[in-house]
Amino acid sequence: MEKLVNPQKTIEVIQKNEFAFQKRFGQNFLVDARVLDKIIQSAGVTKEDCVLEVGPGIGTMTQALSEAARQVVAVEIDDHLIPILQETLKECPNVKVIHGDILKTDVKAIADEYNEGCPLHVIANLPYYITTPIIMGLFESGVPLKSITIMVQKEVADRMKAEPGTKDYGALSLAVQYYAEPYLVANVPPNCFIPRPNVGSAVIRLTRHEQPPVQVADEKLMFRLIRAAFNQRRKTLANSLNNSPELFFPKEQIQEAIAALDVSPSVRGEALSLEQFAQLANLLSKKRVQVSEEEKA
Repeated sequence: MEKLVNPQKTIEVIQKNEFAFQKRFGQNFLVDARVLDKIIQSAGVTKEDCVLEVGPGIGTMTQALSEAARQVVAVEIDDHLIPILQETLKECPNVKVIHGDILKTDVKAIADEYNEGCPLHVIANLPYYITTPIIMGLFESGVPLKSITIMVQKEVADRMKAEPGTKDYGALSLAVQYYAEPYLVANVPPNCFIPRPNVGSAVIRLTRHEQPPVQVADEKLMFRLIRAAFNQRRKTLANSLNNSPELFFPKEQIQEAIAALDVSPSVRGEALSLEQFAQLANLLSKKRVQVSEEEKA
């Protein structure tokens, strides 16, 4: 099997098939073998594993994954790439290519059919504009996952692993860290791709927590609090929560709950840890329950 992971072979395949890059799909094909090896090694893929690849492109990473894993299921949205994948992966019998949008694909059905319902490894070189919806869609759907190892814009990777009080810390940091442990594998310069992107990239591995690191009674409320806190991140936490159209707590209840965290009344959301947001959600949940019981009485 002739390997695709070099600039000359990638250009040859593109020209032979008269392939035109689709800007709306954010297509940048990896042409650096060292980066490819790092992605697969850091994901910890073995011959026992089933891998879901999102956006296989012309099949560069798919080829390598087929050698490392028992089964690879690759989901590609661009119909112009499907015949190319059929050609480049014809010597990979353990690869199944699905033409579709990962946001509309039943990943649980893939796990059931190709991995007996056991957790999948997800590996992807994601379009920058759709990174967050794909990652959060996979986590929030509850499908069985071992890890997600992805190439993303470096700025996005920095936000995923950011800690409280830093400039990169925000709603994405908290959401990712609630579901997984982020680990930065490598920074990847633009010259590792065809065509070259305008920004630097990074490979980050998100290892799924067996259990969330915090206990929260109402997960949806916690994420509403997080969104509200960072929608107006320069305002105090109390003002941000009070101004949110998603929250319906009286100002006094919000102030009391923040005070119970033993932080300054003028604290901003960017200073709170995931544990503190969970505590805040639990405090406000109790207040909501107490109000309901009083109304019934």
